[in-house]
Amino acid sequence: MEEWYHYLLLIVVGFAVGFINTVAGGGSLLSLPVLIFLGLPANLANGTNRVAIVIQTAIATAGFKSKGVSTYPFNVYLGISAFLGSIIGAYIAVDITGDLFKQILAIIMIGVVCLIVFGPKLSLQVVEERLTGKYLWLGIIVFFLFGIYGGFINAGLGFLMILFLHYVNRMSLVRSNATKVAVVCMYMISALVVFILNDLVNWKIGLILAIGNGSGAWFASRFSVSKGDGFIKTFLVVMVVIMAVKLWFF
Repeated sequence: MEEWYHYLLLIVVGFAVGFINTVAGGGSLLSLPVLIFLGLPANLANGTNRVAIVIQTAIATAGFKSKGVSTYPFNVYLGISAFLGSIIGAYIAVDITGDLFKQILAIIMIGVVCLIVFGPKLSLQVVEERLTGKYLWLGIIVFFLFGIYGGFINAGLGFLMILFLHYVNRMSLVRSNATKVAVVCMYMISALVVFILNDLVNWKIGLILAIGNGSGAWFASRFSVSKGDGFIKTFLVVMVVIMAVKLWFF
């Protein structure tokens, strides 16, 4: 990265990724290829991307809270579980070769797209949330597994979190998103530490990318609350179509 426009590209891409990750998910499908295109090895790109995601999710959480949307302490329980799982996933990612990493990412993303396209329709009906008892314990177990995947790659995980929180815990899409970003912030910290200890973080690139990610996340968190579930549902559908086209043709 020697050209000035590379830094501008990172900020612009970061803003888009921050917005996408906050409202839906899958933003790393954009940032990871860009980082690799700029010359970072796949493992280093994976670790560097975590810097921007930690900052992005922290800002998004603050943005949702500023609009009065918070799911504490439910999000903390899920976050602690995912935090532990992400340590396992990050160590797996550290030992994966670049070519294998990209092959696994492609396969996983095809599965995520199929789940969203052919899965149950998102409902906007307002129902009572299920955040205690067996639903809490089910969430803790599932989010531990989410944490493993999040520590490993993370790309596209936001979609799965939204689907789980919406259908199992019966959260609105706005509250599902607020929970998602808080949980990701918690588990991403542990994953980032693992990458740092293995010298797989380019701080300069990661912090420049984070400028864009954080800006996009702040805007998206407040904008999505004001627009409501209808906007999020539409955005999810659009992102699924874009992801499917990208994976199929590019």
